[in-house]
Amino acid sequence: MVYGISTVFSRLFNFILTPIYTAVYKKGVYGIFTNMYANASLINAILAFGMESTYFRYLNKYEDKKQQVYNNSFLCIAFIATLFLVTGLTFSSSIAGYLATKSSELADYKQYVSFFLWILFVDAICVIPFAKLRADGRPFKYSVAKFLNIGCFVGFNLIFLYMVPAIIKHNWVGAEWFGSWYRYQWIGYVFVANLIASVATLIYLLPEFLKLQLRFDAKLFANMFSYSWPILVANLSFIVNENLDKIVLQKLLPAEIADGEVGIYGAVCKIAIFLSIFITAFRLGAEPFFFSHAKEKNAKETYATILKYFAIALAVLFVGIIANIEILKFFIRKEEYWVGLPAVPYLLLGYVCLGIYMNLSIWYRLSDQTRFGLYISLAGAVITIVLNIVLIPKYSYMGSAWVSMLAYFVMMVLSYVLGQKYYPIPYNLKKILAYLVVSTIIVFASFFIFNRNIYIGNAMLIAFIAGIVYFEKKDLMKILKR
Repeated sequence: MVYGISTVFSRLFNFILTPIYTAVYKKGVYGIFTNMYANASLINAILAFGMESTYFRYLNKYEDKKQQVYNNSFLCIAFIATLFLVTGLTFSSSIAGYLATKSSELADYKQYVSFFLWILFVDAICVIPFAKLRADGRPFKYSVAKFLNIGCFVGFNLIFLYMVPAIIKHNWVGAEWFGSWYRYQWIGYVFVANLIASVATLIYLLPEFLKLQLRFDAKLFANMFSYSWPILVANLSFIVNENLDKIVLQKLLPAEIADGEVGIYGAVCKIAIFLSIFITAFRLGAEPFFFSHAKEKNAKETYATILKYFAIALAVLFVGIIANIEILKFFIRKEEYWVGLPAVPYLLLGYVCLGIYMNLSIWYRLSDQTRFGLYISLAGAVITIVLNIVLIPKYSYMGSAWVSMLAYFVMMVLSYVLGQKYYPIPYNLKKILAYLVVSTIIVFASFFIFNRNIYIGNAMLIAFIAGIVYFEKKDLMKILKR
């Protein structure tokens, strides 16, 4: 619960910035924001090197070598992150030239690249200390770190976007100094705020860094590496599925509309963040539990029960978000972004499939068959890359939304089929499918047939929840009694 609350609130605070950004920045400028963070997400996956999941797995596998596992995991990421930082700073001008769509933007992009190199480096070396907090069962300290990060990020965004302009406008104390360097509505201040937040988090986690021992167990690392590199590729493929569309949109669309289309797509993707938040919160709490519970006799039955109720929760959120999309759209302040709303049902359905896939994927992590995660994710990445190239020139961001949904659906199906073959878990497939199919029908009826009517949408949501309670009342009563 604590992991969930901290994750939900930290992501919600981040979401609050969406109406601020869309009110302050034009869609073309917001497209720069979307594109930079999409590229950063790809690099994040590489720098983490799959070590977070490896850390959890090997803590439970070698309980007498917890310190060595911690040392190896951190030193691996620290080495890769340092190599990345040095290389990136050396070639920052070339990277900026690749990212900039216009020569007039080159100077700004050089600064953007520098900010992100340091952001990515700091975030990477904090991965294992964060994982240690979760593994040690310290969710409150973990939550404080998350709140500190998002608090600094939101706070400095507000300072740069509103407070400094107000000081200059009203000629308050410091107006002359601020006026000497401040640039009105410069997107770079968002990245500066992110860097400040990352450094503040690093400082807060210093006690965890002090617990490190600079000793490297080569034999243990060889085993850890064989486990982690398929997860790296799987995670990278997942990030490709999640963010490649935003990068490719900018490259495949005409230059005069590319940033605007990316901005629209990036903004409406934020509406789907509510489902993404729930999935992330669940994963943070559930992943350590799955590993620690693996030795129990009834482990598989427990995993099956968890998936059923997780799927029910996803289905309810899926319907609830679409039922109230006419309210949620006002988080995107400017109407010029609303043209992208038809992409939201497809994005949400993709997230539903992704959430179930993440739950299903426990089978190859527990059975040390992480190569299957690699195969599944590569299949999704191939679908994403090929179909985005085919569909974006004709359908723009709508094509990206369709591809995202299809890629996650294929990954979900593949994971279930392979899992039942190599690590069978007695999932209640009929009930899960029934809830997902019914919720999908309700969503598309609410959005496309009833034209997003809030009253009809919420009436169907209430009926859907009532149906779930009716069919699950026996199990729910057992849970409530316990």
